[in-house]
Amino acid sequence: MAALLQYRRPRLVAVAALVAVALGTEPARAQYGPMLTGAGPVNRSMGGVAVASPTSPSGALFWNPATMTGFSRSEVDFGLEFLTLDGRLSSQYTPGAFGPGLPPIGLAGSTGSNANVFPLPNVGLVYRPEESRFAFGLGVNAVAGFGVDYPGGSANPVLGPPAPTGLGVGPVFSDYSVLQIAPSVAYEVTDNLSIAAGPIVTLGRLLFAPGLFLPPDDANGDGFPSYPAATHSRYSWGGGFIVGLYYHTETWAAGMSYRSPQWSEAYRFNATDERGVARGGSVKVELPGVVSWGVAYTGFERCVLAADLRYLGFGQAPGFGDTGFTARGASAGLGFRDMFAVAIGGQYLVTDQLSVRAGYSYGNNPVPNDQTGVNLASPVLVEHIVTTGASWNVTDDLSFSLAYLHGFKNSVTGPLLTANGPVPGATVGTSMALDSIVLGASVKFGPSR
Repeated sequence: MAALLQYRRPRLVAVAALVAVALGTEPARAQYGPMLTGAGPVNRSMGGVAVASPTSPSGALFWNPATMTGFSRSEVDFGLEFLTLDGRLSSQYTPGAFGPGLPPIGLAGSTGSNANVFPLPNVGLVYRPEESRFAFGLGVNAVAGFGVDYPGGSANPVLGPPAPTGLGVGPVFSDYSVLQIAPSVAYEVTDNLSIAAGPIVTLGRLLFAPGLFLPPDDANGDGFPSYPAATHSRYSWGGGFIVGLYYHTETWAAGMSYRSPQWSEAYRFNATDERGVARGGSVKVELPGVVSWGVAYTGFERCVLAADLRYLGFGQAPGFGDTGFTARGASAGLGFRDMFAVAIGGQYLVTDQLSVRAGYSYGNNPVPNDQTGVNLASPVLVEHIVTTGASWNVTDDLSFSLAYLHGFKNSVTGPLLTANGPVPGATVGTSMALDSIVLGASVKFGPSR
């Protein structure tokens, strides 16, 4: 912050606009902050419930591997999700918002994101050895991410030309994705109680321009500091663990799981300053710990009903929970608060070949009002999601599944933030809705238990 305070207020124009947009990256694959609500067409079509309802290998390994003992046969499923977003970024500057005559008249506009379809793969395997109390599993899933592609243009002041020509930053780009590899082992302690544990290996990529998480520089000496592009980087490794508990009776089931924070190495960048001279930089971004509880009921013939409750500790996660700016003017984080989420879902077997599902999930918006200016165009705003889907059993061993999700539009508006605080007379806002189609197939093998 001290490095920025030396500049006159008009010289903060570029920094202010950069803050508003570069941190406002759009989580393209998100429902729980940057995290998905589940994995695979079966689990997704039921609203993501899986802590006490073993209906698919991908869902079990994603939320509670202890439910692997609830599968009567070994099974592997494959899924591919196509997620689309309807995002819009808006901004409004009153006359003189950045100093006398900056701008001379009021400016306002809005822009839709070019971020389009995001493919999200997943694979889940559950293996049940004969006459064994153990179950083994392996999940490979896209678990989190975000992305934005806003074109520059004077129609929207925050996306207009940067200082000294204008009051914006031009085009904005970001891409964050995390893949999870999760082997797990479950054990039936009794006929009704199972426990499970396993490591989680994550592989993530983070690209963004302008690079607000890196300190700005004024290498060309024009009095307008700017953030470098952080688009030259490699994948970074991380990891954690998951543990689960699953208890079931003839008609009722309950479960609990804990997914640890995903501790990871820093994302490192090969950037350049305003003169094109090489400079480096790094940022720490880690997914939070998640605690989940669930119940399920199978007392109705050919029907499964389930509900999950989750707590996601974004407030303690590096890069997400941090607020403010460093002494050198880099953003410390997105200022997320902790999240609470609930999901409900049901499955009904219409015939021996056809099953249908529906679900609903809710997650509170983790962005406080005073952090709106650094969380623009973010699907964390989508709080309500409805889901539906079906599976067709081609044979006793092979089935195909389809799911559809719709996230209802939500909007927020707040102040434009800089390292010196909010800019009087400058506001920014975002709205977001989402739709998703998930395709998949599952293959069962081995004898029934």
